[in-house]
Amino acid sequence: MIGASTGGPKVLFELITKLPKDLEVPLLVVQHMPAGFTKAFAERLDKYSNLKVIEAKDGDKINSNVVYIAPGGFHMLVKSKQVKLDLSPQIHGVRPAVDKLFLSAAEEFGENNLAVILTGMGRDGAEGIKAIKLKGGITIAQDEATSTIFGMPKAAIETGCVDYVMPDYQIAEEIVKIVRGRS
Repeated sequence: MIGASTGGPKVLFELITKLPKDLEVPLLVVQHMPAGFTKAFAERLDKYSNLKVIEAKDGDKINSNVVYIAPGGFHMLVKSKQVKLDLSPQIHGVRPAVDKLFLSAAEEFGENNLAVILTGMGRDGAEGIKAIKLKGGITIAQDEATSTIFGMPKAAIETGCVDYVMPDYQIAEEIVKIVRGRS
């Protein structure tokens, strides 16, 4: 699970395009972005990535080696190993919200979660990070030095539930190490 806001598209591009095609886990991504922009963003990532990258649709079966980008204007959740999109009210003034995805992932995948909070304004994702950690998952936050805006990572770190704080350019390698070490 990955959550990002201001400055996120550049970091996500660098991170996702570094991941190997045989990662053997799905990635679900919430990037605060308005409707109409996420499809082009997913297509651009797909063009340069080793993994398949799509804008998520309601009912998509969650498969390994696929990156699901939450469509602008919809919350993305996971339930019964499927993507669920909803139009419930904004959280933290945004839809999609990182917390909505992370909280549902904590329930769906328990200890088999890896959650990453990247650059962004506000505190979206902090509650979700806590939920994932409480279920035994692993958590990563981008460091202040490489964040465009340190709000979201800082809020996550302040929960006391972040396992690793690191620069953006190290996160892809750490994801691979964790996934390969746990599977």
